[in-house]
Amino acid sequence: MLAQQRQTAILDLIRQRGGVRVSQLVSRFGVSDMTIRRDLEVLAERGLVDKVHGGATLAGPGSAEEPGFAAKSIRQQAEKRAIAERAAGMVEPGMAIALSAGTTTAALATLLSDVRGLTVVTNSIPVADALYQNPRADQTVVLTGGIRTPSDALTGPVAEAAISALNVDLLFLGVHGLSPRTGFTTPNLLEAGVNRCLIGAARRLVVLADHTKWETIGIATIAPLEAADVLITDAGLPAEARTTIGEQVGELVVVEV
Repeated sequence: MLAQQRQTAILDLIRQRGGVRVSQLVSRFGVSDMTIRRDLEVLAERGLVDKVHGGATLAGPGSAEEPGFAAKSIRQQAEKRAIAERAAGMVEPGMAIALSAGTTTAALATLLSDVRGLTVVTNSIPVADALYQNPRADQTVVLTGGIRTPSDALTGPVAEAAISALNVDLLFLGVHGLSPRTGFTTPNLLEAGVNRCLIGAARRLVVLADHTKWETIGIATIAPLEAADVLITDAGLPAEARTTIGEQVGELVVVEV
């Protein structure tokens, strides 16, 4: 196989899987480690992939590019559902919880209709809508005001002031990306500020992030990895990432899809 043909095949694999390891490509194509690394270098120079430790991922958007809620909601649906189901098991009757904006937190909101006496604080329009669609007389939903973002989050000083006056037992935080260097990040500066207020209002922080968020970096850091009491992700997260994250967060929970 010619180098160009192999590089095209590698790119197709990365597009299908989201990322690959060098060792996987060496085994698949029967060439040396150095050859695969040169192929990945060529693809990276063309802006088609991002090189990461031990492999490559599909080139991501700019750190300030923010996909809309509808676009994000169709990605990794099975993974998000599994993560949301695990998170729902942490919610007990009579709790006050907060849900940040995000498609995984929106999936969680759909699973909370049976929890008695629950109070939910959120800056997410889809989260509030999900709870309003299955109302309970003994549940209270607090939707902050604020400036609406492409991800249907409410942000800015109005949202921050509302959240800063409250205290909750758990915060379920959705994030755009996470990495050891940058921590939990978002592509929206205003949303970062609101998320920090949510963290400040919560007794415990539970981050919900599927495996594709690993090594994705947004322009603004919300908090370091060490801030998370629990991080729930899916089994697609590579082993080395699990080790790195497990050394920094309070508890790493990996769910099967």
